Amino acid sequence: MTGKDTGAEPHGHTARRWLVASTATVTAVLAGVPWAAHDRLPGRLATHWSGGDTPDGSMPLWAASLFPAGVWLLVALAVSLRWRRSRPAARPWRAMALAPTGAVLVGAQVSVVRANLDRADWHEARMSVLGVVLPMALAAVAGAITWRLTTLPTAAPAATARALDLPEGERLVWFSRTANPALRLLAAVAGLLAAAALVTLAAGLVNPAGLWPVCAVCTVTALTVTAFSSVQAKVSEAGLEVSFGPLGWPARRWAPAAIESARAERRLPSQVGGWGYRFSGLGTTVMLRAGDCLVIRPRGRRTDFAVSVDDAERGAALLNALRTQRPG
Repeated sequence: MTGKDTGAEPHGHTARRWLVASTATVTAVLAGVPWAAHDRLPGRLATHWSGGDTPDGSMPLWAASLFPAGVWLLVALAVSLRWRRSRPAARPWRAMALAPTGAVLVGAQVSVVRANLDRADWHEARMSVLGVVLPMALAAVAGAITWRLTTLPTAAPAATARALDLPEGERLVWFSRTANPALRLLAAVAGLLAAAALVTLAAGLVNPAGLWPVCAVCTVTALTVTAFSSVQAKVSEAGLEVSFGPLGWPARRWAPAAIESARAERRLPSQVGGWGYRFSGLGTTVMLRAGDCLVIRPRGRRTDFAVSVDDAERGAALLNALRTQRPG
């Protein structure tokens, strides 16, 4: 059994932009958190605990700020040196290496600042259980999210027309995705604001009563917009699956027998009432970019469901071939 996917592979420039942006953001957090609380910290900060909660090593404020930032930059540089010469299939390991490392360093920096906060001398600093658990927890979460994002299906070159003949014993798959850059930018900004608020709260730099609402609103906004800033459509023997966001959730599915017809149709935001998940006289449309849409008419329904994805005509042709092979 073989599979054929169609669609557009994400451009390498996008990955490089995300690498630069994430590296700069983590560097700013590592260097900025101690300076943001400098008036509440001793001249030297306790930075090392061999055992228990009593410190046995310290650094001046400037070193405590720049040292972890420097370590992070060296790691990011070492991981990214061969970016241009590496094969695309090998690149996900870079994100898998950087995300947990950055999370550990940020968590450790927050724990160090919190341990030294409002202490007259670094010998008085005490590391709590939270300070030990936080970096590991952040690394685990970052690693899990990065692994899920980097193992999403990737699209291969477009299949030939022969794929629509449905050869005996061969499994055919069509896959396409679309993203809205403006929505992704909004989600990234909201996520950065939420992360900054969370770091500030974890470090104990401000009164949590006033910052928790900001953190909650930004977090909900980032998660919601991220979930609906991209859409993936997949046609296979199981029928049509339309999923949202980088995690592929939520999702809608139709078996071949549940679809009356499929076609490609050009639609504009002005025709369906705007961007996003829209209801109009044309039915339900997932509109993330103007242009071709894969349109289906579910069996027993009077309205259509459409999703704006590339190569919609081939997806519709394969879906119709599957319907013909498995009549309802």
